[in-house]
Formats: sequence, C-alpha cells, structure tokens
Amino acid sequence: MKLKVVLSLVFLLAFSNYTLAQKPLRVGVAGLTHGHVGLILEANKRADLEIVGIAEPNRELAARLTKNYGIPIELVFDSLEEMLEATKPEAVTAFGNIFDHLAVVEACAPKGIHVMVEKPLAVSMEHALKMEAFAKKHQIHLLTNYETTWYPSVEKAGELLESGTVGEMRKLIVRDGHQGPKKIGVNAEFLDWLTDPVLNGAGAIIDFGCYGANLATWLNQGRRPTSVTAVAQQFQSENNPKVEDDATIILTYENSQAILEPSWNWPIGRKDMEIYGLTGAIYADNGRDLRIRIAEGYDGYEEEKIRIEKRDAPFDDPFSFLIAVIRDEIQMKSYDLSSLENNMIVVEILEAAIRSAKEGKTIYLK
Repeated sequence: MKLKVVLSLVFLLAFSNYTLAQKPLRVGVAGLTHGHVGLILEANKRADLEIVGIAEPNRELAARLTKNYGIPIELVFDSLEEMLEATKPEAVTAFGNIFDHLAVVEACAPKGIHVMVEKPLAVSMEHALKMEAFAKKHQIHLLTNYETTWYPSVEKAGELLESGTVGEMRKLIVRDGHQGPKKIGVNAEFLDWLTDPVLNGAGAIIDFGCYGANLATWLNQGRRPTSVTAVAQQFQSENNPKVEDDATIILTYENSQAILEPSWNWPIGRKDMEIYGLTGAIYADNGRDLRIRIAEGYDGYEEEKIRIEKRDAPFDDPFSFLIAVIRDEIQMKSYDLSSLENNMIVVEILEAAIRSAKEGKTIYLK
C-alpha cells in the first residue's frame, strides 16, 4: 500500500513538472499599428503562447483586429502600464511605431518582463543606448525580430561561408524593399508612422536598410564597419513627402565591403543577398532558394542550386525562438541576428547612413 502511495506521488510530481514545462508563455502586445501585427495575433492559436493583454488606445483598430483574429476585446487596455499591471505577462512584443520601442522597454524592464521588438531596435543611438541600459540593469532579454532571420536560405548561406565553401568574404550585397508602403496598400495606421521621420526615424533607410545592416553584422561575426557612406533620394514625393524612399549604403570593413540597397521603388518585393568570396559566390534569392557558384578560370563557374523548405525549431519563427530564449533552452551568440549586441551595431550603422546622406560625406565610426 505504501509503495502504491509513493508511486502515485512520484507520478503526480512528474506530471506537474511536465505540465509546468509545457505551460504557454504569457505574452502582452504593445500596440497594434504595425503592419506585421498579424504575426502575433495569429500566434495566439498556438499551444505554447497565450496573449494575456493588448495595449492599444485606438479602440476602432483594436475592435477590428481582435474580431478578425478571434481575440476577446476585453484583453485590450488603453495604456501599456495598465495592461502590464492587470495581466503581468512574461514577455511583451512591440507592434507599434519604432519611436515607442524605448517606452516599451522602460515600462517592461523594471518589472522583469522580456521584450521583443519588430525591426529595427530603435530610431536612434540615443534611444538604443537607453534601451540597452534598461535591459542590462534589469537583466531582461531584448530581442529584435526580422523576417529574414527565419529564412532557411540565410541560415545555409551563413553555414557555407563559415565552412569556407567560397573562401573568405570580400563583398556582400543585400537588396530589400518593395514598390512603397502606399503603393502596396498598407493600412492607414501603419502608413501614418512608417512615413514619419520622427516615429520611424527615417524612410526606406530605416525600414529596409536594417535588414542588410543586421545580416552584415552577423556575417562579419559582430565586427563593426570602419566607415559608412550613403546616398538617399526621394522618387515618390507624392507618396512619401517627409522621408527618403531610396538609398544605397556602403559599409567598409578591414577585409570586405557591404553594399545595402534599401528601397521603396523596387518594381517587385525583394529580400535577397549575394555573398562573394575569394573562390565563389552564394546567392540567397529568396527565403528558400540558394545558388552556389564556384569559380572556374576567368568567367566560368559550376553552379549548384538548393531549395530548403524550413528551418528546424525553435529557429523557424520568432515566437518559438523567443520562448526558447526565455526558457533558457538555447543561448544566443553575441552577434546572432536577434541579439541586442548585433542590433546596437545596426542602429549605429543606420544613424551613420542617415547622417552621411544628409551631409554628403563618409562617416567614420569611432
């Protein structure tokens, strides 16, 4: 009889530990005006994540989106502070304008609440440094989410470069963008701040230049560029009257160069990169398709094409990754694509690019 009781207690303890381990991450949402907010609202259907509160003062927008995604309107609060106090989430995902990222971290960090923001980390180094200080002081994770982080083609390209398949990198070219926010029909709430130089920090340089800066920092293993040179233009003054909508940014490193081409003027949407090494080239044409060219003679090459459907969990989407980081199931390297260290350098690059384009000169980083 005693043995049965002991076995029952062991089973109950094991079951309790299993249930605790499987408990969904309690997530709060700060803002609903970002065009990518559907990512987190759709994720509420998952078993490993639960939206416990949403902070959004625009009640019409909140009513529309919660209805579309089957989320109770009762979860919506007018302010972030009210939502945090009432729901006590473990993590908050920021889906408002970029300027407000600082306020989100200032509110969450002292409460020990982890934060993941949509790219980029911040509108300026002033904001980024304050966010970094709060995150470190209160020991929270502060992640930045990019769509390209979860591309299997990007992961494979990094592995090939690291293994020496094409030799040491000499040039990186990253192209990102689309026809422009208004032309592709983003919603009014998103358009209002995406084309605002204060709330977004700039135009295409911030919106799409961050992808290339993030990838360049990762592929250079966290090294900062020595200089940043940028030219920016405005081709759609009728659609983007306050900000630049096209730019070319050149980053110089000790042994390589990166060229970033963020634009709201591409005729087609694109997120692709080219890596040129001493003996060959790697082309990540989209999220899944990769080409490897190994040089033969002057202009010949042997090409291999690879298609990869998906990354392995928890590296296949931002929320699986966030959960794994918070649960200490994985450890980020300092220059990983989502890391604070990488994204501090990204903001430094973007700020230098904005200044370079404005002043018409190369900016040398200290």
